[in-house]
Amino acid sequence: MEVIPARVFNLLYVYIDIVWLVFFLAILIWKKKYMAAIAGAAGSLIYFLVDYGIFYLALGTRTVDGANTAALLLWLSISYGLTNFAWIWLWLDRDGHALEWSLLIISAWIATALLSQNFGANFQEIAIQRGTSSYHGVMALLLFTGYAILIISNLKNRARPEKRINIYWILAIGILVQFSWEAVLLITGIRATGIMPLIVNSLLETNMGLPFLFLIHRSIASRYSESLVKIRK
Repeated sequence: MEVIPARVFNLLYVYIDIVWLVFFLAILIWKKKYMAAIAGAAGSLIYFLVDYGIFYLALGTRTVDGANTAALLLWLSISYGLTNFAWIWLWLDRDGHALEWSLLIISAWIATALLSQNFGANFQEIAIQRGTSSYHGVMALLLFTGYAILIISNLKNRARPEKRINIYWILAIGILVQFSWEAVLLITGIRATGIMPLIVNSLLETNMGLPFLFLIHRSIASRYSESLVKIRK
């Protein structure tokens, strides 16, 4: 089944979002959440390589009308790469402020969308969309592979509860990050293509990477603190 995530927004949305991204990055630096900021930068690069390099150049499933394709997709990749990967990293940190980080990001997304709609009537309209039938199968395979690794690890350590991975927590993060993003786009009218992108993308797209991100986070967090200080063992 083809699920086509599409968005229609104005150029003011982009400008406001850039201000939000600078503000969010400043907060991460202020709180010395350097690892989260690095994860966000890495996520931005990954999103751009996938969205522009694979979806647009290789597969031809991504379309952009009303803006320069490369520039628009670079902004889009930084927008969700920075926020999503940093947010996931902060959740995995379990620093006791998951609610605060989540409310900060979600409320910023809502404010950006609605402010641009209120004051952006004279700005250029931009429409983007992508098909998914050519790659959702690969994403599903990655989803299975990642969670299979965690499941097998837990089965091997069933007699050692302290070694078992909290798969419920990882699954919740994987679904809720994408769900929040998709829900804001839906309720603000930016993605008016029905509920299927919300359901399918929430279960699949960000969630497929969570097991791998968890393993990366566990490996790095055992060696370095969030402020990049090497942990002495």
